[in-house]
Amino acid sequence: MSMLTPPGMGGKYRITGNRFPHMRRPRNRRRIVLAVVSAAAVLGLAGWGTLQLAEVFSGGGSRTEAAAHRSSGDCKNAGRTAGHRVPLELPRPSDITVNVYNATPRGGLAKITADELERRGFKIGKVGNAQAEYDKKVPGPGLLMGGPGAAEGALRVLGTQLAGAETRSDQREGQDVDLVLGDAYKALTAKEDADRLLAGLTAPVSSAPPTPSAVASTASASAPAKC
Repeated sequence: MSMLTPPGMGGKYRITGNRFPHMRRPRNRRRIVLAVVSAAAVLGLAGWGTLQLAEVFSGGGSRTEAAAHRSSGDCKNAGRTAGHRVPLELPRPSDITVNVYNATPRGGLAKITADELERRGFKIGKVGNAQAEYDKKVPGPGLLMGGPGAAEGALRVLGTQLAGAETRSDQREGQDVDLVLGDAYKALTAKEDADRLLAGLTAPVSSAPPTPSAVASTASASAPAKC
């Protein structure tokens, strides 16, 4: 019996030849894992693409439209900050009641001025001499007075009619305003000039373009919208 014959075989089975049996090479697990991951990635991309198509055909584009509207609004705001001023909402002369008081020693000046303001569209309230606290105590051409908030409304409109007038606010409750004529008063601003000043208050005005340094600082603070 050959030494290669397993014991107990009784010589019934013999191993012949010059080749010996080998163990099967272990299966490469790394390749299997990579194949599984690749298949999952392909399926995920296919699912995502299907979802995007479904959103497009089911109205999902509303988000895109909303983003476009927001971008458009940002562009408009950028235009305003870049050099455009929104027109002010000021009262019309016909909505303003003016009380005209004479603080000068010249007689009849309040009546002449009130008549001219009325021809220019203002409403006229009281006309007469100024109170003692203002009589002969207004050195400039005039003093404009009104209640809280009038400085940015009625008094700005009235100020176009008298250049160099001083503006003050008091605690009156009414909406009327006062024009107190001072020692330096000669006449109201010429109507053509006053009309031009009034139009300049209510019309949109383009300011000077921003300097390069201002543009750089704005860009560094926040990225501008693409218009």
